[in-house]
Amino acid sequence: MIYTVTLNPSIDYIVRLKKLVDGVTNRTESEEYYFGGKGINVSCVLAELGLDSTAYGFVAGFTGKAIENGIRNDRIITDFIKLKHGISRINIKIKAGTETEINGQGPHIEKQELERLLQKTDRISSGDTLVLAGSIPKTVPDNTYEMIMERLKFKDVRIVVDATKSLLVKSLKYKPFMIKPNRQELGEIFDAEISSEDDIEFYAKKLQEMGAKNVLISLGGDGAMLIDENGKKHKAGVLKEKVLNTVGSGDSMVAGFVAGYIQTGDYAYALKLGSVCGNATAFLNGLATKEKIDELLEKFDRTFGESAAE
Repeated sequence: MIYTVTLNPSIDYIVRLKKLVDGVTNRTESEEYYFGGKGINVSCVLAELGLDSTAYGFVAGFTGKAIENGIRNDRIITDFIKLKHGISRINIKIKAGTETEINGQGPHIEKQELERLLQKTDRISSGDTLVLAGSIPKTVPDNTYEMIMERLKFKDVRIVVDATKSLLVKSLKYKPFMIKPNRQELGEIFDAEISSEDDIEFYAKKLQEMGAKNVLISLGGDGAMLIDENGKKHKAGVLKEKVLNTVGSGDSMVAGFVAGYIQTGDYAYALKLGSVCGNATAFLNGLATKEKIDELLEKFDRTFGESAAE
């Protein structure tokens, strides 16, 4: 089984207008909403790829009910802790030429409610995969990911960590199966300027020395690079279409990588599927769909060749 953890889920409310003017009533041209949170995004894309997952996390109030109902399908088991107070956050994305975001704080999480989540993670067994994704809310300890990994350290669980800076670095002592910094985050971790492919490989291998088994670096318009646990470097290009949405692209890449590896055990294919899923989300208004993923897989092979992720 694959498990995802989203500590602070959200409803992402997207409004589009030609221009945002301060101090007056602005009227939208269109509106959309999506059920968000990095782990939830991973679960949703895994479902499109035909894989089952269990989504852990916290929800609260009427927005929490909407999130839980909105993502539930035959391939996602929603097993959230329902908080007694507050509401799950609403994040507002204003797209008016430039993009402005207003993100909510989320509900307060009590100590006993966090303990209930930790107890749920005890169900994870050897051979399972766990995705820890996103930031940690202010109302829980900043070592919450470490607390989860500590409970699982004697089990053979593939743990994927998609987090930034200290959250990522502190996870390395637990030897996560895969981590996914981007180029900027890689530079920030080591306080270094990343200016070449050799730099990326050098610092990715430093992260492996610190404990990571596989390091997947997303490079934006330059594609992605993977340094696998055998020290082999793989690269994948990026497809060219109009980018409509970057929110969730990194989460989609994680889902594709996890699915590709579980299905084949092949790191090159895992990188290719991860890259395609990230592209698919970027080229849609929502998350990647099966139809778009299949379309882009064919396009990827035509563009780069079937072995392009080597």
